[in-house]
Amino acid sequence: MFLEDDSPIHGGLEARIATAIGPTLTAMGYEIVRVLIQGKQTPTVQIMADRADGRMIGVEDCEAISHAVGAVLDVDDPFPGEWNLEVSSAGIDRPLTRTKDWLRFAGHLATAEMSIPFEGRRRFRGTILGADEEVARLRLEDGADVALPRADMRRAKLVLTDELIAATAADAARARGEDDAPGADGGDSPFAKRN
Repeated sequence: MFLEDDSPIHGGLEARIATAIGPTLTAMGYEIVRVLIQGKQTPTVQIMADRADGRMIGVEDCEAISHAVGAVLDVDDPFPGEWNLEVSSAGIDRPLTRTKDWLRFAGHLATAEMSIPFEGRRRFRGTILGADEEVARLRLEDGADVALPRADMRRAKLVLTDELIAATAADAARARGEDDAPGADGGDSPFAKRN
């Protein structure tokens, strides 16, 4: 159903790091969602990951990833001086970096920011209709459909809504085998409504 290599698009040093750590994370049962480098003097490498089995990432997962990625990057040595490493889960309002992310969250609200204007705009907000390797499709709030070129997309992410919270809680309950958990049947969310 998904592409064989549905890796997020990275460039420069982020691509080098993603390439270096990818095989290790895959062997451990994880997938890279995003690699981001922030800061110049003492850069911070942010690794966002998912479990390949679809279950939620926990603190123990982040710790295991941190140790493994740290060891790989110590050997690869991408920075001339000191650097920091941060590992996290993608979270509920996650970035949309892979085709399977766009397909998995079809029907939910997302924002996208383009590197270069598309049809005279840089920012878009709408309901995800789907995606392929080339484009991500949204139904905008004015009802128009748009197919945004993914190669020109600077960033995209889910918008935190009550529906997204309920769907995430239901997915987590199903992963734990709790078919009768609140929200598992698409009913009320176990979380309080946001204002």
